Amino acid sequence: MNKHNYNKSIYFAFGITILLWASAFPVIKIALNDFKAEHLSALRLLIAAIILFFLGIVRRIPLPNMRDIPFILLLGFSGFTVYHTALSIGEYYVSAGVASLIVSTTPIFSALLATYFFKERFSKLAWFGSLIAFLGVALISLGNGDKVNVFIVGIVLVLLASFGESVYFTFQKKFLDKYGFIPLTIYTIITGALFMLIFLPESVSEMQSAHMTAILSVFYLGAFPTVIPYIALAYTIQKIGVSDATISLYLTPAISLILAYFMLGEMPTLVAMIGGIITLIGVAITSANAEESVDLK
Repeated sequence: MNKHNYNKSIYFAFGITILLWASAFPVIKIALNDFKAEHLSALRLLIAAIILFFLGIVRRIPLPNMRDIPFILLLGFSGFTVYHTALSIGEYYVSAGVASLIVSTTPIFSALLATYFFKERFSKLAWFGSLIAFLGVALISLGNGDKVNVFIVGIVLVLLASFGESVYFTFQKKFLDKYGFIPLTIYTIITGALFMLIFLPESVSEMQSAHMTAILSVFYLGAFPTVIPYIALAYTIQKIGVSDATISLYLTPAISLILAYFMLGEMPTLVAMIGGIITLIGVAITSANAEESVDLK
């Protein structure tokens, strides 16, 4: 990590980003008590889109160029529609803490995509780190004992969410340079929400019979983890650069595990915990040795 004189505002931005993203995993579990996964994702993205729509008006953010709209649609679909839906469905089968550990593989998928499509260099040590990370994921799956088959379904879905997010991060650079972090986030979250409108009628109907705890969880997910961390991360990237701004996000799974314990009473098995640690070690090795970093959550 480069040396910076971090002020209080940067530490606050770090803290709020990690805490809010970590909190999303157990809160999704709470919301799933009364909402189907696709309905939860639709409502979450719609709430975030409405907030960001008004933010765009206040900041007088212009519409994107017409020729960029197909690519923005792709980014919104992969980074938000696929990510949130696959993650929410995946959490039917795996715990919140385990889901947060598996999502940490996103930097590896991003690096692999950048290597294939942009010919970025992927060192032997980075390949080794990737192997370690996925061995850790395999160990996590074995840590669920007799429910391993069901558990693997959840792992595959969360890995799909991670891959969707990695597509978003890998292919956004051109548009980040052109539009900036906050405008691109507004564009892509709104387009991600558009793909979920098909579920809106049933989502609203489901809300009418849901408990208040689940309803508040949905509004929390839409207003906080889906919006504020992106703005906070944009601030830290602007102040200290991408690599330093994103390295602290490796704390997210640890915080999520703690929150899941206190909020849900979840306690992963020892084998799953060891697998999670191995996964994080592998991700750290890969990210540290990839020739060029990709902007990551």
